[in-house]
Amino acid sequence: MFQSGVVGSLPRPKVLLDFLPENPGKKSSEIASSKEMDKLVNYAISIQELAGLDLISDGEWRRHAYTHIIADIASGFTPDNRIEPHRWGITITEKMEVINKGLIAKEAEFLVKSTDRNSKVCVPSPYLLAERLWEKELSAKAYSTRELFIKDLIPILNKELLLLKDTGVTVIQIDDPHLCVLVDPKIRSQFKNPKYEMDLAADNINAILDGVNGVTLALHLCRRNWGRSGWGADGSYNPIIDVMKRINVDQYVLEFSIPTAGDFEILKKLPEDSLIGLGCVGCRFEHIDTPEEIVSRVEKAISYVDPNRISLNPDCGFSPGKIPYAPLEEAYQKLKNEVKASNILREKYE
Repeated sequence: MFQSGVVGSLPRPKVLLDFLPENPGKKSSEIASSKEMDKLVNYAISIQELAGLDLISDGEWRRHAYTHIIADIASGFTPDNRIEPHRWGITITEKMEVINKGLIAKEAEFLVKSTDRNSKVCVPSPYLLAERLWEKELSAKAYSTRELFIKDLIPILNKELLLLKDTGVTVIQIDDPHLCVLVDPKIRSQFKNPKYEMDLAADNINAILDGVNGVTLALHLCRRNWGRSGWGADGSYNPIIDVMKRINVDQYVLEFSIPTAGDFEILKKLPEDSLIGLGCVGCRFEHIDTPEEIVSRVEKAISYVDPNRISLNPDCGFSPGKIPYAPLEEAYQKLKNEVKASNILREKYE
């Protein structure tokens, strides 16, 4: 009850930023699997263990960004840091070819053998990758539509997940903040058919999860993490709640420490047998939530759902991309307070 954990990423220290190459790709995947990187990842693991967390990740320190793992697995991506149109660091420009099969499983194997705690590994959804990494001007020669790009992503990601489930990892989390930003009416208005977008996201998450069993499957939905600048979408989960329930996962990892996330009552609409990773710790701003503030948020949630379904986590990863949004020490203190809150709740409700 009230398991404490992370969403995925930790802030990357300067020594790690100096070690990572400028762009993901062959050189990046070589560095990611080096002994030096193993030492850095062990540090990320130790930070979470010393904070007292029950569920930990590798901090996603082997990755430039949580989406860029695909460019270490497959070829076909080109560095792209344009401002107009805004890009996300890389763009698909050629047909993908798998060059590093099982890369995510290798990450997980190291994590599992390096800790005695429960463990989590995150994988970006195909819909998210298509929204971020497909751009008509540069991508159409390889994939004339983003849907064709998604079609080729599905078998690649499904194979990664099938290998990942056998590593002993406790939780496999699918990240899809782009589905979540459709909670915002302004963002929905940018699409001719918002329902098509929601269905496209859900159907293709289910496609990559085909055959993946024997492990807890989670779905993380947030409104983007822009660090000190806040978030990228406003609105409660209500507009996407029905499509959320169609996705074949065991747990929903959500955010509720920001006011725009809406009322906790929405949790009543989730399947009654689902687990809830409750975002009850702020990850964007300098304020460090006290254990009492965290407990208060959790108690609002358990006024609507059984406390046995609830685990604790920050709203989002602390640093989804290469640039750290906050000092590592800040994240550590926030996680320590999350653990304290978890212990308070256990004493009160177990």
